[in-house]
Amino acid sequence: MSNDFFSDLLASISERGRTLLRLGPASVDARQNASDLVELCTELLSGRGEASGTAIARGVFDRYHQLDEAGRLTFFETMASQFGPDADRLERAIPAWHNDPSGDTAGKLHFASEPRRQELLRRLNRAPGATGELVNMRADLLDLKGAHKELAVVDRDCVHLLASWFNRGFLVLRRIDWSTPAIILEKVIKYEAVHEIHDWNDLRRRIDPVDRRCYAFFHPALVDEPLIFVEVALTETIPGAIAPLLAEDRQPVAIERARTAVFYSISNCQRGLGGISFGNFLIKQVVEELRRELPKLESFVTLSPVPGFMKWLQRAPDVPVTDEERTLLAHLDDAGWINDAPLAAQIRTVLEPLAAHYFLKAKSARGGPVDSVARFHLGNGARLERIDWLGDVSMKGLRESAGLMVNYLYRLDDIEKNHEAYADHYEIAASSAVKKQLKTEGRRLLDMRLG
Repeated sequence: MSNDFFSDLLASISERGRTLLRLGPASVDARQNASDLVELCTELLSGRGEASGTAIARGVFDRYHQLDEAGRLTFFETMASQFGPDADRLERAIPAWHNDPSGDTAGKLHFASEPRRQELLRRLNRAPGATGELVNMRADLLDLKGAHKELAVVDRDCVHLLASWFNRGFLVLRRIDWSTPAIILEKVIKYEAVHEIHDWNDLRRRIDPVDRRCYAFFHPALVDEPLIFVEVALTETIPGAIAPLLAEDRQPVAIERARTAVFYSISNCQRGLGGISFGNFLIKQVVEELRRELPKLESFVTLSPVPGFMKWLQRAPDVPVTDEERTLLAHLDDAGWINDAPLAAQIRTVLEPLAAHYFLKAKSARGGPVDSVARFHLGNGARLERIDWLGDVSMKGLRESAGLMVNYLYRLDDIEKNHEAYADHYEIAASSAVKKQLKTEGRRLLDMRLG
């Protein structure tokens, strides 16, 4: 009720401000709207009363919605070029700090160097529903930034503020089950990014049985919009394939027999919050929730995809394979290879050691693992526990990872140690089984050279 009351109050203030300012409708000319938008932003920064400021902020969003892609680009380019720091103020603050490097002059230098667009974004956030509008606006910015590097300064300021507004302290963990409002359940179906939810029956199989859980983070400003959610299967042992977990005819595991919690899908929901990580907090809090509810649980693992493996295998210049093995791996282009048992066995002898190399030896430009999912879980302090042969034989799984999946183990006593080793030196915690597969690759390479 308090949120609804506050939203209604903001809407009332905004409407009164619009009446006071006589803000008209947006133009049909997108270029004119871009110009109007910049004028409104300048006016918003000039400093007005609460009602008029809220109305202007709402007017900025109304004008923004009328822009086409070219208009949005013009707007963001103007944000980059005309809404930076106040140059005169900054020029006065720099020598003042040099002459007297005190806390006072350092503070003045800090505020003088702040881009005006940061204050603009803060004032925009006064409007009703503004936080969601700004998240969506940043999604548009991300679409444009790749081809327009000058927009990186705008994105940096957006991330700075959104990271504060979506600080872990503001997030609320909620369990999603079949009694959750339909508006939220529809968004779980929409946002699922790992294993597609086909229909309402499929969704119910994932959240309603006694051995299934789903948790999501929410923010008070986005009441019915999940930020990120995780789907959990309670099992007796660590699974090596996704199909049995999602099968329509599977038999639920009796809760008293469950000893393993499997995080088999983690989906970010808001593109505009890309680069602002919630997943590490989510997993750790869900682990605590499950331990309280089910104290007999012994293992907390993922069943994760390997989305970059096939791309690496096909494009990386340093994949350690012979020409003969490369010819063998060409069969991966035809999904029918999994139905040819002798061929699949041959491919396995080459592919599993290559997978160990991919996780433990292949590096990104920054020195970390090539695989994005690996970076996430290893950075959270998990251990690379097992490489699962043909863990995902869906068309997507075969296309992205040749059917491989991976278990990352969250051993609570080792999480901090693993995290520190990874953060400091990109040291990868891996089980003896995975390391053994890497040794197998070494012997295979030696045989390759001798042969």
